[in-house]
Amino acid sequence: MKMENGQYVLFGNRLKKSYSRTSDRWQQFFIRKFNYDPDETYQLSLEHNPYLGNIFGLKNIVRSSEGEPISTENTVVISTIRMGFGHYRIAMAGASAARAMGFTPLWLDLLAIPGITTDVINFNNTWYSRFSRISQRSLLFNKYIWESVTTGERTLPLLNGLLNSVHIGWPWRFLKTQVKDYKMSELFRNLHEALPSDMPVLTAHMWNAMGAVAGGMTNVVDMMFDNWPMSFQLTEGAKHGVQSPSGYYGFRSMRGFDEKDRILNPVPSDALYYTGHHVDHELVENIEVDCAARMERMKKKEPRRFLLTMGGAGAQRDLFKAIIEHALPLIRQDKLTLMVNLGDHKDNWDWLKKELAGREDEITTHFTWDETRAFADQIRVGSAHGLHVFLHDNIFHAVYSTNYLMRVVDVLITKPSELAFYPVPKLFNERVGGHEKWGAIRGAELGDGTIEARTIPQTLQALDLLTREDDLLTMYCDMIVKNKSIGIYDGAYKCVELATGRKFTRSS
Repeated sequence: MKMENGQYVLFGNRLKKSYSRTSDRWQQFFIRKFNYDPDETYQLSLEHNPYLGNIFGLKNIVRSSEGEPISTENTVVISTIRMGFGHYRIAMAGASAARAMGFTPLWLDLLAIPGITTDVINFNNTWYSRFSRISQRSLLFNKYIWESVTTGERTLPLLNGLLNSVHIGWPWRFLKTQVKDYKMSELFRNLHEALPSDMPVLTAHMWNAMGAVAGGMTNVVDMMFDNWPMSFQLTEGAKHGVQSPSGYYGFRSMRGFDEKDRILNPVPSDALYYTGHHVDHELVENIEVDCAARMERMKKKEPRRFLLTMGGAGAQRDLFKAIIEHALPLIRQDKLTLMVNLGDHKDNWDWLKKELAGREDEITTHFTWDETRAFADQIRVGSAHGLHVFLHDNIFHAVYSTNYLMRVVDVLITKPSELAFYPVPKLFNERVGGHEKWGAIRGAELGDGTIEARTIPQTLQALDLLTREDDLLTMYCDMIVKNKSIGIYDGAYKCVELATGRKFTRSS
């Protein structure tokens, strides 16, 4: 990103001087708030990842000189942030694909590196999580504020000034938000300067991509999230892996990225690539096997298996309660098996126990990774009955347990977040933020999930249909197999290819 005559320029598009000054002030806010030292140096090394190291060969990048030295030979940096679960999930897809292609993935979580990155991101994450939860409790806030911020489709009301003071006020779709984010992410420069500049980097969040580019890294591929183009996901100097053709066009044309809807200069084609959905290797590789298993269970009239996931922001408790209470009679009739993944949110388990007081004997808990893995492996060829609750003590297992269980369930119940792109039949419940709307549209049109159920009654109707009838599950499985054959789920491989130049060859 360049500065010309007091105006920042992104892909040939000039930002107003007033917006440019606001972006500079935003950076200065963090410099003062966290006593930023522009000369700070980072000593980085590697440690074995104790959670997924044995699965992906994963190693953590840590701020220490005492670990294993960082090598550029056959390695790929997987850079992410814990903001909810979605950005970790994308990163795991990148790590899985990199491993399958012969690389050692090196995990860089900016929230695990003490310093300015942790300070700045925690500040933003606190406000994002807070507003996400408010949006689920207040229809007015969700309709007139949160959906405006997350899509840019409506004009914000008078609360814009207040929200802007905590970096929520400018809709994420507009170009001025991208510049503001980039100036903030420039403060991550010193961390990235401690890595070899030509090292392949896959990023699962734009702040990671922006910080890497600001730090002089020249081989950055951003695994872009969602299916609603927003300018703040763009980083000049990086390559971008987009998951859908419609998303590609939106980013390419920068359509709607100007708050007055002016036509902008397009993003160059060498900065943008349609890759397909970012999905783990082991899920893509086994699509035919897993869909055949679903059809076989259906023929045998086994209880329909549902997996219900609680997102990283911890919203939608009322919906969870309604689904579980509706499912319990069907579970007792052995028509439905429900698995509930609470992630690493112990407070959600405390809440759920109170809601199900007196029915504890109907719940089977799985609170360690070994228990979760053993259960999934058992029901891969065996039967599954009852209500099962999963809870883990770390984010790696919290996220990956959904991926692991996904292969042995019939339907995933999820908001249309990053899980919307995964090759499993899906029941889409209500979105959290307007940008997620387009994930449900993508899944519904590809034929691997329902349309978005915007209310609890609509969600329960879909649950009943998918439990009692066979046509939807059959159609979704057929479409998932067809989608694989045309590369819909190959996004993670393609992003590794962009970063490393090594082509992925499917074994069968």
